Amino acid sequence: MLSSIDYGHGIVAVDSGFLRPLCDAVHLVIEGDRVAIIDTSSNDSLPHVLAALAARGLSPEQVDWVMLTHVHLDHAGGAGLMMSKFPNARLTVHPRGARHMIDPTRLMQGTVEVYGVEYARRVYGDVLPVPAERVVETPDGATVSLNGRRFEFLDTPGHARHHVCIVDERTGHIFTGDTFGLSYRELDRDGRQAIFPATTPVQFDPPALHASLDRLLARKPGAVYVTHFGQVTQVERCGADLHRLVEAHARLALDCRDAGAQRRDRLREGVRAIVLAEARRQDWPLDERALLELFDLDIWLNADGLAAWLDSGRC
Repeated sequence: MLSSIDYGHGIVAVDSGFLRPLCDAVHLVIEGDRVAIIDTSSNDSLPHVLAALAARGLSPEQVDWVMLTHVHLDHAGGAGLMMSKFPNARLTVHPRGARHMIDPTRLMQGTVEVYGVEYARRVYGDVLPVPAERVVETPDGATVSLNGRRFEFLDTPGHARHHVCIVDERTGHIFTGDTFGLSYRELDRDGRQAIFPATTPVQFDPPALHASLDRLLARKPGAVYVTHFGQVTQVERCGADLHRLVEAHARLALDCRDAGAQRRDRLREGVRAIVLAEARRQDWPLDERALLELFDLDIWLNADGLAAWLDSGRC
């Protein structure tokens, strides 16, 4: 069984096992004898979540909330299955994402368009619907309570228009999904945490993402929790790095705007170059081969997200 990390304050990151170890976290928040689950990964995460609950003397009946930051399937693909196993839970989701949880047909179609049929079916399997009466829409400023512990939802577009970040008012910490980027633990060196933006298809919007980052940083959280992977405590520095790297991605896209048939290759080469340059700048501990293997999927997803931004006419 994969590991979990206890950060204190009732916050636990469960390694979902998605793609590789320490890639995709399902966060638990435990308040007394009640539980909230933040993001679900894919269906394959369920046994790991159940094991983490059981290890803490908790049952599926004690889960009150399944909270989604957004409906990309590496964050929400397991929501329907989890809701079928957690009889007392309600699901929170951005209003733009609610219909896709109730009927995930179009969501799965979009995933197939990005990843291809074979990959989407192999990785995500059957994405189950969530009954409409159990779905709670959480627009900007919405709040819910877990056994008296209050959570506030912030509308944070830029990575996706259906993205919220979730503020735990007990700690001031924020669950940021992909808005605060990727922080792979393999890249940490001597306690210095790594960060890299996720510009994946199809709704990357640099001005909106900069504004969302500023909104999060204005809260001055002592920690944020990214889905990929876990707790980030060096928030101010990582936020500045994200602003710089988002701008680098946007400049790359604009430089490739008129590249014609070569655009996809140039975008991927450019994202690869950004990864390698950041590795040198931050002295990440992996050699080039291991680094590019770690970032292989992210490089092509970020490049395709930049292409979608160029095609959207928003740039």
